[in-house]
Amino acid sequence: MKVVIVGGGFAGMNLAKGLAGKKDVDVLLVDKHNYHLFAPLLYQVATSFIEASNISYPFRKMLQGKKNVRFYHGALKEVKADQNLIVTEYGTINYDVLVLALGTVTNYFGMENLEKHSMPMKTIDDALRIRNHMLVNMEKVTREADEKEREKLMNIVITGGGPTGVELAGMIAEMGKHIVKKDYPELSNVRGNVYLVSSGDELLGSMSETASTEALRRLTKLGVHVKSGVAVKDCVDGKVVLANGEELPTQTLIWAAGVTACRVPGLPEESLARGKRIKVDEFNKVSGTQNIYAIGDISLMNADEEYPDGHPQLAQVAIQQGTLLAKNLVCITKKEEIKPFVYNNKGSMAIISKYRAVVDLPKFSFTGYFAWVTWLIIHIFPLAGFTNKLKTVFNWMMSFFTNDPSLRLILRYKAESR
Repeated sequence: MKVVIVGGGFAGMNLAKGLAGKKDVDVLLVDKHNYHLFAPLLYQVATSFIEASNISYPFRKMLQGKKNVRFYHGALKEVKADQNLIVTEYGTINYDVLVLALGTVTNYFGMENLEKHSMPMKTIDDALRIRNHMLVNMEKVTREADEKEREKLMNIVITGGGPTGVELAGMIAEMGKHIVKKDYPELSNVRGNVYLVSSGDELLGSMSETASTEALRRLTKLGVHVKSGVAVKDCVDGKVVLANGEELPTQTLIWAAGVTACRVPGLPEESLARGKRIKVDEFNKVSGTQNIYAIGDISLMNADEEYPDGHPQLAQVAIQQGTLLAKNLVCITKKEEIKPFVYNNKGSMAIISKYRAVVDLPKFSFTGYFAWVTWLIIHIFPLAGFTNKLKTVFNWMMSFFTNDPSLRLILRYKAESR
């Protein structure tokens, strides 16, 4: 059986690992990048706390020693289900079983002007662009004489009240509190603001009331201006315009307000659901197909009784679906019975600021320092590679203990400036 996996995120990599060494199974992992990315820590790259290399790992190194698993570098262009092959930017690949695990992209909800004037945070390039942009703006402020322009350059607007928005706002506020006065003594009298804009009435809307309340309390204490229940409507002439008419002067709009599934040309129309997600049955098989599966954020399963509207687009769902599908595909080769997917909710968490996080477990929630330690441990162990774990721990220790990370480098400025 030749299994082609498109996408090397949490779902795809766990599927590939689960099939490694299995008899009668050959695996080809296809991805447009040559590395696996631990996306939950992207915001720490954007805020100069850790290096991009700490949260990424080459596929070919991860697959060393796995003789039945190979890697193919290229982007998917189309699926030709009737011919059992996919078209990539470099050629075609045939398959016996195709697994789509491409994940999501940023969703601007059709607002082209906001897409043009904002910065997403889905990739390493996005995170480095945000880092460069904020550092370049700080240098501009030191040379700017006009008070209004200085404030505009200092202001940062983040849209999206989910974990990404909350974590970014908290970390940027920490930087403003501890780092700006050290690096930029000439800006001691310049006022800047961090705005977190959420269309929902509460922050961390998918988490508990405890988590939401703590996030609001802690961010407010850090000086973040939280604006809930209002959406960003436009960005015009250096001002972010809110739906209630309020205008926020800024040169920095970070978009963390939503995602949509990656588009997969060639799939039958009946298999597509809301948000471009792909409809699957209880075994993650794509509707209207015989040998195509979809796992992770790109899939939408209604068969799980606890999640009739589909599972949340979380790493744990992707990991569990990839792990189970690997077992099921092995069972298929042995003509054994396969098992339906049932999500085991292990909880969710978000870091808010230094030594402060929120953790929701299935039966209770907790916040504060112990939650931060829990978050730290949970996010270190999944990192690929022993060296990556050590480097990340070292960088974190130096950054948090000294309040002065040394990664504030402006790289590839000409290519990434706006």
